[in-house]
Amino acid sequence: MNSITEIWAKSKGTFDSKSLSQILAFAGDGKLKDNNITSKEFRDLLDHVPSSLLKQFADNCLTDGFSDSGLALQDIINQIGIRLGFNIEHGLYRGRQNDIGFDGIWSSTEGHSLVLEVKTTDAYRINLDTIAEYRRKLIEQNRISKTQSSILIVVGRQDTGDLEAQIRGSQHAWDIRLLSTDSLLKLLSLKETLNDTKTIQQINELLKPREYTRIDKLIELIFLTSKDLQLAERTDEDIDEIEELLVEKKKRKSSDDRTIQVNFHEECLIRITAKLNINFIKQTRISYTNKDKTTGLICAISKHHKQGQYEKFWFAFHPYQNDFLRTLENAWVAFGCGSPDKLFLIPYKEFEPLVQNFWTTENEDRMYWHVVIHNRENKYLLAQPQIEKGSMVDITKYKL
Repeated sequence: MNSITEIWAKSKGTFDSKSLSQILAFAGDGKLKDNNITSKEFRDLLDHVPSSLLKQFADNCLTDGFSDSGLALQDIINQIGIRLGFNIEHGLYRGRQNDIGFDGIWSSTEGHSLVLEVKTTDAYRINLDTIAEYRRKLIEQNRISKTQSSILIVVGRQDTGDLEAQIRGSQHAWDIRLLSTDSLLKLLSLKETLNDTKTIQQINELLKPREYTRIDKLIELIFLTSKDLQLAERTDEDIDEIEELLVEKKKRKSSDDRTIQVNFHEECLIRITAKLNINFIKQTRISYTNKDKTTGLICAISKHHKQGQYEKFWFAFHPYQNDFLRTLENAWVAFGCGSPDKLFLIPYKEFEPLVQNFWTTENEDRMYWHVVIHNRENKYLLAQPQIEKGSMVDITKYKL
């Protein structure tokens, strides 16, 4: 019998009309229990689905109120933690004598650990002493550090006024952060629109308890996020301007021409997934990895640029993208040229030596390489102008 992940992979549309309780009924015995088949299949499914489906599942947990909704939400929240870049240790669904009843431990690359508590509602008072005791026992067992750990409570609803007051009035106020499931999902959505993973590491700092009498750090975070989100747009503008200079145009394009946007990343990803037989999960705006983060790719797209009777395609390749690809055991760069039908998938180990021969743009706040692909009579050529003017490498064989 196929697992629910295999069912989803073969027929993704099947899940669009199914509630989460119906989906879970296809896994194991349909009941979530610690270390049983249903739990393993459900967590494996969460490792593979896009973030839009995570949101749908979370909404199901909070609105349908089926028997295992709280347990399923616990797994979904932990999956969001994974996608935010934390190393996750799953907790127990139900407490057992002599076991620590945390819902998860989220460990950052900087060494800070968040002890997770998930609640579908704040209608009932939470025993903060109990959660604090989980953290204390984990510290005693040297599983987390006292100075680099805190508690994160995630609740299903936005209205958390009573719980906020309870936390503020407790002795544990300086060790606890509180947010809603919806806000956590928004944080994940923001991550997937960013360019540089270093920015999301800064944003994750918000999940730690902080004293914000002085708000310099918050202002810096807002600035970094805004700068990151503007990066792609500003780079596209740079490329248009440089192209105009190179072809010696005296007049700028009309505003209508300059605002033409292309967006077919997902269509390209579908083709790449089919070619490599790997399920990729979105990490940032154009970067993807497999579940284990051993394999990944950068998928960039470009509109058409005219050059006489020929066409060319122009991409920006950034140092942080180069650094990302270097960390992977297996890596590719993909370039969508005008549409998903003109898609090139190049092994990174073959692409990396070519990077030094690209044009570059450098200014006070960023640097990137120009990847220019020319279409000359159905041959696709990658420009290498730093070798000599007009030098190109034939990449036609990489076309999917």
